[in-house]
Amino acid sequence: MNWIFLSIAIVGEVIGTSALKASDGFTRLGPSVITAMGFAVAFYFLSLALRTIPVGVAYAVWSGAGILIISIIGYVVFRQSLDLPAVIGIALILAGVLVLNTLSQSSTH
Repeated sequence: MNWIFLSIAIVGEVIGTSALKASDGFTRLGPSVITAMGFAVAFYFLSLALRTIPVGVAYAVWSGAGILIISIIGYVVFRQSLDLPAVIGIALILAGVLVLNTLSQSSTH
């Protein structure tokens, strides 16, 4: 169940970050409200996940997945491109999260 909580936290963070970009520096009310709600959901469910998932593992998965998904949203929705070093860096972050979850004894399953 805690991994479901972490997944919900990731979705909330992605929604909050996407709306933050759309809020134009909190000058647009709708996206600003969505930003606050998205991050409230993200932090609440992250706190639930931290009951059993070690904080380092949870944060690595939360931030790594968020980086990957936000990068894709940035490319598709906001027409932002990434250069090769950025893509390599994101791939390395993703590889680190995969190693952490598949090989580390610190991760709880």
